Amino acid sequence: MVIAGAGPTGLMCAVALARRGVPVVVCEAEPSLTHDLRAGTFHPPTQEMMAPYGITGRMHEQGLQVRRWQIRSRRGGLVAEFDLGLLADETPYPYRLHLEQHRLTPIQLDILRKEPAAGVHFHHRIIGFEHKADSVLVRFESEGIPGRLEASWLIGADGGRSTIRRLLAVEFEGFTWPEQFLVVSTPYDLARHGFTMNAYVADPIEWAAVFKMPNSGPPGLWRLAFPCDPGLPEDTLLDPRGVQARMQGFLPLDHDYEIRYQSIYRVHQRVAADWRRGRVLLAGDAAHLNNPLGGFGLNSGIHDAVNLAEKLAKVWSGEADDSLLERYVRQRRAATIEHVQAMSIRNKRLLEERDPQVHRSRMEELVAIAGDPQRARAYMLESSMIAGLRKSAQIE
Repeated sequence: MVIAGAGPTGLMCAVALARRGVPVVVCEAEPSLTHDLRAGTFHPPTQEMMAPYGITGRMHEQGLQVRRWQIRSRRGGLVAEFDLGLLADETPYPYRLHLEQHRLTPIQLDILRKEPAAGVHFHHRIIGFEHKADSVLVRFESEGIPGRLEASWLIGADGGRSTIRRLLAVEFEGFTWPEQFLVVSTPYDLARHGFTMNAYVADPIEWAAVFKMPNSGPPGLWRLAFPCDPGLPEDTLLDPRGVQARMQGFLPLDHDYEIRYQSIYRVHQRVAADWRRGRVLLAGDAAHLNNPLGGFGLNSGIHDAVNLAEKLAKVWSGEADDSLLERYVRQRRAATIEHVQAMSIRNKRLLEERDPQVHRSRMEELVAIAGDPQRARAYMLESSMIAGLRKSAQIE
């Protein structure tokens, strides 16, 4: 197997394949693992999936366990607080684990390099492929030198701008949100103001998403995401005075915030029209993108990787024919469209609701749900991706 992309999805798929004895080579265009500061929330089922490979245990050495999370009204004072401990009989991990993506991939890579059936090549940019009768011929370029690899299957896990998806000429259906997102990190402790380590703040003018991340260790960093005017240039949005004003507008202090990181990025809601063509398959951001409200993107990529590896290993060993891979497409595409896309869009619209009466009604309903253990449990089975995974697993 050849996997394009050494991000969390590609590395997870490689580990899962190699552990089953399937020879696998990962080709990454960049010279090293990338330093992505955006994703970093791991839901209970994602932790369960990675645990058998020794990944989850090592993540816990650095990560923050987030049992309680909130949806807050910025102006009305309403707070709906959910306790994932209510799911303790459903999962061995009744909490979200916060760990930066750039701390996950080195763990995955270290584990992968100990697998005799696996290889990882950086500075290997895939530039084309050709289907053979029983294989796929993959062409790559490494520091200007062309090369070829022949593999039984090619997996495109090379991100939202996937070269593999482009080479397949697969439509990336969906849309891009008009606003840009500003992400700001500060060591200032928001917990002293009642924020849990994960909180979504609803407001018709400027909603916000709040996450506490471990960074390099205690006390960690608080990461905030805000919507930005799409018409403003990036250097204006990142101007230190403007960033400070956004933070002070969110929570006024009698001194400036210490800002460690700040960045701007665009957000998409897209799903590839086709996830398999011949011996080439797509997974992770190459197959789907969504907004970050709910923390579903990175998680769903890991879910793709584990699902695909389990099925592909059976096909490779002769235990099943390649029609099993169509089940991968049906299961994961359904989970993406019906749950990940739907929930992330719903979450964003909840936070940005402009009608005051509708906003208050929705917040009051969430407060009521959070206060009722039975309703809160059902809500968290959905928001933690457990219910969606169970439903998609029933797809034949």
